[in-house]
Formats: sequence, structure tokens, C-alpha cells
Amino acid sequence: MVDTPTADSPREPDITHINPAAGETWFGHPRQLARLFTTEMWERFGYYGMRALLTLYLTKHFVFGDRAATGLYGGYTALVYLTPLVGGYLADQYLGAKRAVKFGALLMAVGYFVLCFGGPAATPYAVVDGTRHTVEVTTTAGTEARYVVDGAQRLRIKGNDDGSVSLLRQNGAVAQTVAKGHFVSDGERSPFYIAVLLIALSMVSVGNGFFKPNISTMVGELYAQGDRRRDSGFTIFYMGINLGSLGSQLLCPWLADAVGWWAGFGLAAIGMLFSWALIQFNGGKLGGYGEPPAGIAAGTVKDRALGIYAAALVGVPIFYLLFVNLMNAEPPVPGSGFVGYVASLSLMGKLLFGTFLVSVPGILIWSFIAGSRKEFQMMLAAMVLVTFNVIFWTLFEQAGSSLTLFADRNTQPELWGIPISAGQTQFFNAFFIVTLAPVMSWLWTSLAKRGLEPSIPVKFGLALVGVGLGFLFLVWGTTFVGPDFKVAMWWLAGLYLIHSVAELCISPVGLSMITKLSIARVVGLMMGVWFLSISVAQYVAGVVAQFASVETVGGEVTNLKVSLDTYVRVFVTISEVAIVLGVVLLLLSWPLKKWMHGVK
Repeated sequence: MVDTPTADSPREPDITHINPAAGETWFGHPRQLARLFTTEMWERFGYYGMRALLTLYLTKHFVFGDRAATGLYGGYTALVYLTPLVGGYLADQYLGAKRAVKFGALLMAVGYFVLCFGGPAATPYAVVDGTRHTVEVTTTAGTEARYVVDGAQRLRIKGNDDGSVSLLRQNGAVAQTVAKGHFVSDGERSPFYIAVLLIALSMVSVGNGFFKPNISTMVGELYAQGDRRRDSGFTIFYMGINLGSLGSQLLCPWLADAVGWWAGFGLAAIGMLFSWALIQFNGGKLGGYGEPPAGIAAGTVKDRALGIYAAALVGVPIFYLLFVNLMNAEPPVPGSGFVGYVASLSLMGKLLFGTFLVSVPGILIWSFIAGSRKEFQMMLAAMVLVTFNVIFWTLFEQAGSSLTLFADRNTQPELWGIPISAGQTQFFNAFFIVTLAPVMSWLWTSLAKRGLEPSIPVKFGLALVGVGLGFLFLVWGTTFVGPDFKVAMWWLAGLYLIHSVAELCISPVGLSMITKLSIARVVGLMMGVWFLSISVAQYVAGVVAQFASVETVGGEVTNLKVSLDTYVRVFVTISEVAIVLGVVLLLLSWPLKKWMHGVK
């Protein structure tokens, strides 16, 4: 029965202009969060599936040494997070977040498909005292051995603790001992397939710039200013990221091992296409979110979308040249100090550090001039946290480089009898995030109701301390290794458990922090600066991983004790830096909280 209002009864408000679906919720959040959650889940399925393979692909398929592989990996991940600075701005001013996300998803999918064409594996060789020899690889009962072919002889390669290399005859006798520095291993690679690899990485880097900041901006648009659900909404969204990576970091490495590298990369591409389809065919469910600026939508301002897409494609060969420059960069001259180190940086390194050092003070100067005193202080607090964010991700992002190589070389490849490959170990982080994200979301909400929720600076400080404790836990595990110099897999899993808790203290909270502290008209640009800080961290993470470089032959180390000692030394240093800086940030939390003017 419908009550009809009369002159004597109060009239109901006119709600015919309101979309009834706008009031629907998904786990207490705007229903659109479900689609954005799923879109991000499939995009991360593709990205993390590819990332799980990349360092191993570079060292095993292309036979790059550790220094070259981790440097290229760091440069790639750095560009992946640099491009959002531009992509966020273009979406704010011209495209709208929704169109930017669709274009980025499509370009990344093509990039992953291009990676499927890696060509034949590189041919390893060794230069012994200036003479080049072929290196043969044999596998017996799952154990690989590498031999130098010297005429009719096949001499097995064995690394020694002092850095020298012994060449052993079939009976185990030493035929020759090569002094440290006189045995150089490398691989003969096809220039064409290296170019294919770099073009694919360039496509993914450009595409991610359009996708990454703008999907997060759309999530922020779902919540009004002051909505206390925002932090938990971003935490749920962050769980989608890791739900996608959980599946891909198991399946892509498995396919790469069982079928070939191309199959692992192909599955990543399929995941990326799913992500694109969810936005392209959204059935109007995202209407009103991520739309172009009002003038463009109304037709009063020229739509420059096609020109922007064309310019983005021009960016692919530019990025290709940056990768080439990175691979050809010479190491700094010993004793040249900090100035020599900066001078030796690749063009990409100079670009990253230069952009960060200009953009952070530049935005602060603009906010001081254009904003109120309160807005400036909030932006200043955001920039301090952004700077500490660089440190966190520099240390955390050893996962895809030095920790993956550690898993390949100095970790037993099973957990409670279940085989786990080196590429699959990155799934631990995703598994713990998916498991713990609802708990952390509930925890923050419960503490907030009681007025006990830690401030954002405190969460950042705890995250830094946590990443240091994770590395200390793994170092502790190395004290129990046997004669094979390999730790049990559960020690590495424990590191990822601690790191996952630390990550949940900083990453979803960081995304939410940017949307709350930023001046409204530059929120997309600020989201880009957030990812720029991660970009700088990724590049530096590649440099840090280079300190853990171990001499290899055909992609494998020849002395596991030397390998273990090298990783332990680097991981101890990482833990000390993280814990000290985490404590410093905890001490700074009070003035930062004051500058944030009640933002939680």
C-alpha cells in the first residue's frame, strides 16, 4: 500500500532525481568499490605474475649477471612508478581517470604479450685468463653442473671461498685454479630479442602510468571528505591487489617451469585483458566516477585524448633508449665518493632523482603561495611522509630482486614437503596480505572508535621498524644452515609475514593519506608524487640489490657459502638502517600529527 500525501499530511522529499543504486553498499562501502577492487585485482595479477618471473628470466634465459639483472629490474620497476606522475596529471586535466585506466590497461596487456617472444636462451661462455671458452650445462637428478670446454676436456667449474675458481677433471682432481678476477662469465645474446624485451618493458611502464594513479583516485572519489570508512575502504582495495598477485605468483612461475617462459608471461597478459574489460564494459556502474573535466564532458573544451594517446606511444621508444643507457652505464670509479657516484648514474637515475628533488619542494612552494596556512602544513606533513616512504620501499622491494635470487640459491625449495620454486616465494607476501588485510581493517576501525588508532606517522614508523625486523629474522635463520648452505623455506616465509604486517601499516594508509592531505585541485598530481617516491625507491632498491651480487656462471652461483655470506652482510645492513630510521620517524610523529590538523 502506498500512502498518498494530502494537504493535512507532511510531504515526503522529492528523491526522483537520486539514483537508488547510489545507496547500495558492498561490505558497508559504496558498491562501486567492488568493481574497482576486481579491476585492480586482475591488473595486479598481470603485473605481479610478470614480476615474479623477471629477475629469474634475466639471469637464466638471458644469462645476465646479478649486477646487470638487478639493475635492469630496478630501472624497470622505477619507471613503472615514475610514469604515474604524468598519468595522474593528464587524467586530472584532460582524460578523466576512467579513460586513463582503460588506455593503460590495454597498453600493458600488449607489453606482456610482447614478452612472450623471448627467442632462444643465451649461450653461456667463460673467459679464462683472456681466452674465451664455451660453457656446457648438464642436469643430473635435478642438479645442474657447469663445465668449461677446453679442447677435448670438459672441466667442471667450482667457486672457492676466496673468490678464485677451480676447474676440475672428471675424477675430481684440480686441473687449474684461476685467480679472482681472471674468470669472467657472460652469455652470447641476440640483440634483436634484447630489443624485444626492452620494448615490452617500455610498454608496460608507459601503460602503468595511466592506470596506477587513476584507479586509486577513483576509489578516493567514492568517499566524501571526513568519511571514516576511507581508510578501511583503501585497505579492502589493497587486499584486491594482493588477491590478484597471490594467484599469479603461483601460476605464472609454475607455467614458466612446466611449459616455458612465454606461457608465464602469456597468463599475465590475459589477466591484464580482464582488468581492461571490467572498465570498458562496466554497464554504467561507474557513471559519474573518473569522468573527464566538466568543460570536456560538456563539449565546451576541445578533447585532446587522441593526441595524448599518440604522445604516450611515442614515449615507448624514449623509454627503450633509457633502458639501453641504463644497461650501458659504467660503475663509479673506486674512491670517487658521492659526486663520482652521482656522475656515474644512468640517465634514468639522474631523471628520477632530479624529478623528485624538483617536484617535492616545487609543490610545497606552490601550496605555500596558493593555499592557506592549514593547507600548506598538511602538504608539508604529506611530503615528510612521502620522503620516508622512499626508504621503506627501497628496503621492502628487495623481494623481486635480491630476495628472489636468495630463494633460488640459498633456500630449500620446499615447505613441509610441498615444492616451491624461487619465483613462487613472492606469493607469501600476497597470501599474508589477503589473510591479514581484513584483520588490520577491523583493527584500525575498532581503535578509531575508541580514539586509540595510531596516527599516520606512527604507522609509517612502525612499518620501517617492521621491515628491518623481517630481515633480522631471516638472518637469524641463516645461523641454522647445514652443509648445503640453504635455509629452510619457512624462515623466508617468516620474513614475508613480518613484511606484510609492515606493508599494511604504510601502503593502503599512504594512499588514503594522499587523498586526505592534498589540496583538492592537485590530488591526482599528488597521487603521482606518491608513486614517484616509490619509483625512486625502486631504482635505489636495484642499486642495493647490486651490493648483494654474486658471481655466476650461466645464471648459477658456483659457491653457495660465498653467496650466503654476501646476502647476510647486505641484509644485516638493511635491517640496521630500517630500524634506526623507523625510530626517528616515531619521534617526529607528534609535530607531524599537529600539521595534519586532525586528519586520521
